Amino acid sequence: MLKLGFIGAGTVGTALAARLNGRGYAVVAVSSRSRTSAQNLAQSVNGCRIFDSQGVADNAELIFITTPDDAIAQVASQLKWRPGQGVVHCSGADSTAILQPAKDSGARVGVFHPLQTFASVKQAMENMPGSTFALEAGEPLLKKLKDMATALGGHWVELKASDKVLYHAAAVIACNYMVTLVKLATDLWQTFDVPPQKATQALLPLLRGTIHNIDTVGIPQCLTGPIARGDVGTIKKHLDALEQAAPHLVSTYRELGLQTIPIAVAKGRIDKNQAEELRVILQPA
Repeated sequence: MLKLGFIGAGTVGTALAARLNGRGYAVVAVSSRSRTSAQNLAQSVNGCRIFDSQGVADNAELIFITTPDDAIAQVASQLKWRPGQGVVHCSGADSTAILQPAKDSGARVGVFHPLQTFASVKQAMENMPGSTFALEAGEPLLKKLKDMATALGGHWVELKASDKVLYHAAAVIACNYMVTLVKLATDLWQTFDVPPQKATQALLPLLRGTIHNIDTVGIPQCLTGPIARGDVGTIKKHLDALEQAAPHLVSTYRELGLQTIPIAVAKGRIDKNQAEELRVILQPA
């Protein structure tokens, strides 16, 4: 049975270790800068012992470096690796290049990045099934990582090193900036005296409906709203109101609108003349 070790016992490392152990993988070793974090991970899986980082490398056949991204290269360069063992990190933006010292020692290196948002260990474990894992590795390690993604109830996509930064930027736009957009929307609700928590609860069904439409109808057909309809008058009203109540949001609204016009055209609800009229209105003065 393949023996797994984890260097770093934060949210991602702990959730992955517990999930993999639950799917029959032997997680035998963990290290962490935080003794408490290491103890929490060790207690969440059967047969896992706490070591220093070198101890994890010495006792496991496949090591996951699940430290903060900035520490991965340092871990890879400071430890002694064995030929043939696997060394994998879980960074979304970095390629296997930061594991070069391990590769130079004969280890097989890879990337195993869960395309998911992990706010806590419990939430991470709940969200993991159905997620896609971005993989970068050579054989035979690549097959092992594909098997792990499948065992976790997920899907996998194989990426080249040159793909990683744009892949991660896409994830940030879809996930992190959605949070920002909801925050901006709830801020606007405060102009008519609705507090943020109540505004968020009011907007959540709309967000869930939008995600459902993306999933079931797809882009571009799921696009609704004034740009999808070519409703120039409503866009003008929005811009006028924002100039008065929240002028700092005008540039954001304009740019998002401009990026939405091609989607509306692709949907077929507006023609080129309507699209150009919208562009003129939304272009910065």
